[in-house]
Amino acid sequence: MHQPLCLLDSWSQENNEVVNKWKLGGGGDALTRDQSQNHSRLILCSSEFHKLLRKIQGIPPIADHTQLELTVVYNACVCSIAQSQFSEAELLLTRATERVLQMTEDDPAASDPPVFWRTALKSVGNTALKPRVLYLLCLQWAIWLATCQLKTIQGFQDELLSVFETLSTGVWEEERSASRRKSSDIPLLVMDQRRLIELLQICTFIAQGAERLSEGQSSEALSGLQTASSLPAPRTLIAYTHLLSGSCLAHMSRPQMALQCYRMALETDSPCVCALYQSMLIYRQLGNTQAEIQALRLLHSTLMLPSATEPALAGAHLLPPSLLLRSQSLSSLLSVPSALSVLHSLALKCVLHERVSEGVECYLDLLAALHSEDQHGVHAEGPPLPKLPELYLQAGAALLMARRPADCMALCDEVITTSLELLPGKVVLEEPEEKCEAETGTLCAEGEDRVGMLLWVGAAYLLQGHCHTHLRDWKQAVTHYTRCFNLLVKVHFKKRGCQPQIPSADMVGMQGTDLFILQRLKGLSLAGRGISFTQTDQNREALRDLQLSMQAFPECTGAGLWCGEVLWRLGRRREAVACWEKTWSFTPQSSVQSLSVYLQEPQSGPLLDSTELRRRIQELRPTLSA
Repeated sequence: MHQPLCLLDSWSQENNEVVNKWKLGGGGDALTRDQSQNHSRLILCSSEFHKLLRKIQGIPPIADHTQLELTVVYNACVCSIAQSQFSEAELLLTRATERVLQMTEDDPAASDPPVFWRTALKSVGNTALKPRVLYLLCLQWAIWLATCQLKTIQGFQDELLSVFETLSTGVWEEERSASRRKSSDIPLLVMDQRRLIELLQICTFIAQGAERLSEGQSSEALSGLQTASSLPAPRTLIAYTHLLSGSCLAHMSRPQMALQCYRMALETDSPCVCALYQSMLIYRQLGNTQAEIQALRLLHSTLMLPSATEPALAGAHLLPPSLLLRSQSLSSLLSVPSALSVLHSLALKCVLHERVSEGVECYLDLLAALHSEDQHGVHAEGPPLPKLPELYLQAGAALLMARRPADCMALCDEVITTSLELLPGKVVLEEPEEKCEAETGTLCAEGEDRVGMLLWVGAAYLLQGHCHTHLRDWKQAVTHYTRCFNLLVKVHFKKRGCQPQIPSADMVGMQGTDLFILQRLKGLSLAGRGISFTQTDQNREALRDLQLSMQAFPECTGAGLWCGEVLWRLGRRREAVACWEKTWSFTPQSSVQSLSVYLQEPQSGPLLDSTELRRRIQELRPTLSA
């Protein structure tokens, strides 16, 4: 008959059985197991550690049992933290440390956590308990980090940094020496403490760097991040240090150095979508359109890959970086738009920079994705996509630029048929309060959705008019431009204290408002109809529409040039010259890059050569002088 095991050996063996159950059951390789199975096993192991701990703590603290007790506390707390049960873990740490203080006859009454832990460290001194108390302090550090208590960490920074130094000098040798003894005699840890320390150190640098960067302290953040980049850590976290260093340099107006950091992030952990996104923003800032388009294309293809599982951290995956790095500042810095949002940006950028065929394909892929069941990444963070009618109109304008008028008209028909019956008989745009306009830059409208719907249908008729102009079908062009204009005149503008009235150019607010879009659509529809009249020798009707177009939308170059042409045909040559010169001297108030593509002047259809018009003016000069 064997002698019954003493309590210490029995509890130690029970602890080790649970640890081995976790490790041998696949817990050490999170990538090769089903996540739900791992979670179930974690809950089971956590429960067993807590049961064992209740047994140990059911008797007064005894010096011979304390190392085992602190080991079981460590294991139970790791499992609780892994399940985001931070309050429960913190309570376990506090109770265990209080028992140590009772045994050393020190006062455990301090309620301030840093003071409490300083008291505990002083109490154990250089005894054999110090490493175990330091391990528990590491878990407290992890809780502070996971709950974004960065100020507490900052106030306790010296002690926390000394933890790494202390555990690195002698303690590892002690652990290796202990590991050479019979394994059943040694209380095992469920998570390698050295890996945990390294993980906590670099995650703290990253979290503090993100916080300082969000507070505008770029230089201080950069210093800490550069230190962190040389620490032993998983490649993903090293990539984060390079990424955030790049963001610091970008805020310090050093774009080339920022790009270098983003490249280092990509080389360290490819694909790093955040680095790709930030690189794209730098190229945009530098005005390097081709590099921006290339970065957008690469970013989109990367975002379309199956989501990569976070790399397993050897022996430390129980507490992955994502659990410790939860601050809002870091989340904002690491956020990227959805794959569809990136595809939309790519489509628009291509269309606006003479890569129309590429832009068209991107728009068609975008619309196909939106209509499919697999909308990869549509719910990701970042700016939302425009509404579907807006996307149809943008895609239609791109198709017209690519000389595909039939496809453009088909998309416009879709917008019209889905919205026409819902259009209101009359819409009143109200002038906003000064505070509203200052804060939002938009006009407050009665029924904002109804206004948007009316403008979309008007834009669809406008694009169909452009298509018929491209096809030189002047009668149909006039019909569709007229439909557009007749729809837009349903909108009235109401100033504070005045009756509603039809808007005019001098009422137009800032770019992007409904009133701005309304006036631009009016100007373009009148210009299109006027130009169509010129092709059927209806010069007086053309002159009327072109002059009205310039009143609604003074920047319309096509209306100004064709108005001059009609005046020339009617023998009013002095007026024609004045009209042309005024058109050429006009400084556009709106940037073409910031306009929706369907609100831009069409580049197809009848066009006038400014060189030829200037030659006419030169030939007329002697007559004008006389």
